[in-house]
Amino acid sequence: MGILDGKRLLVTGVLTDASIAFSVARLAQQEGATIVLTGFGRLSLVERIARRLPDPPPVIELDVQNTEHLDTLADRVGEHLDGLDGIVHSIGFAPQTALGGNFLNTTWDDVATALHVSTFSFKSLAVACLPLMKDGGAVVGLDFDASKAWPVYDWMGVAKAGLESCSRYLARDLAAHGIRVNLVAAGPLRTMAAKSIPGFKEFEESWPAKAPLGWDLADPEPAAKACVALLSDWFPATTGEIVHVDGGVHAIGA
Repeated sequence: MGILDGKRLLVTGVLTDASIAFSVARLAQQEGATIVLTGFGRLSLVERIARRLPDPPPVIELDVQNTEHLDTLADRVGEHLDGLDGIVHSIGFAPQTALGGNFLNTTWDDVATALHVSTFSFKSLAVACLPLMKDGGAVVGLDFDASKAWPVYDWMGVAKAGLESCSRYLARDLAAHGIRVNLVAAGPLRTMAAKSIPGFKEFEESWPAKAPLGWDLADPEPAAKACVALLSDWFPATTGEIVHVDGGVHAIGA
């Protein structure tokens, strides 16, 4: 018997089997959940990755900047599941000009894209799925600690700060529906998203040395386990929280 027995989940952001979202999907299935994945762009790629899961789930298309996709999301998920108990938001993007030390020169258009995809989509996804969550449940988003200004992270750091604030307002407003909203702030991992950040090597070199518990940049499972725990019934009175899964770096001074 798993801690997610009978749970119905929507998991976004499965790009490769190295992604945190893939590990969440795998562990969730092992713990008894039934899942649906979303994909953006090359759906065939997501479908191929989905076949590596213990029980290959259906994949539906979702572009969080596409109003029609959001408006029809509940109906399309409803073709596979009769409701939802949990949502995993693993969506983030910033144009290259918004990263890598270009903070002072980034245009509003590129900043707007980063905020739309990485911040506003958290609210958009939750609201789009609300009709399927009649019995309450949990929304879990993936974060990167926004309490500091990190090298090269630039406007994505601003977007993550917005995500953290958004999660608190969602926690306030979705509580009436019995829905908990929390974030998992993971340390840096060698995912496809990380590879798109110019200068990511700075994190690779410094993070494991700073982490009191150590940190494996190739292991998404610790962060995934935290997500699965928050999706379960074992945190019934926790909402608006940020759970750091970073080896302890957030708690240590310079």
